[in-house]
Amino acid sequence: MLKARLNSFRYAFRGIADLLRHTPNARIHLFASCCVVIAGLFFGITRLEWCILILCIALVFAAEAANTAIEYLTDLVSPEYHQLAGKTKDAAAAAVLLAAIGAAIVGIIIFAPYLRELILNFE
Repeated sequence: MLKARLNSFRYAFRGIADLLRHTPNARIHLFASCCVVIAGLFFGITRLEWCILILCIALVFAAEAANTAIEYLTDLVSPEYHQLAGKTKDAAAAAVLLAAIGAAIVGIIIFAPYLRELILNFE
């Protein structure tokens, strides 16, 4: 049983590696996440703000992983174009976009006061 649990982690990490290797948008999300972490360290955000940002980052990556899984499966079952396959892929992509927009709005809400204070201190 322990070996099966360890294998499940190995498969999950393999999925993360595949996601980053083969999905350009996942690499964009990774870059954005690194920028957010650097900004958080620079501004010294609160523990609660870190928790919110980490949840947003995780949500976007989870949505991207689900989108990629749906795309792989759709390509498997419908190698030729089909209108419903296209709608499936579009809906999955919309989920990622909505998660990313929500995360960006949260980022603006968290970082705007810090940026405002930084700008005012330079004047």
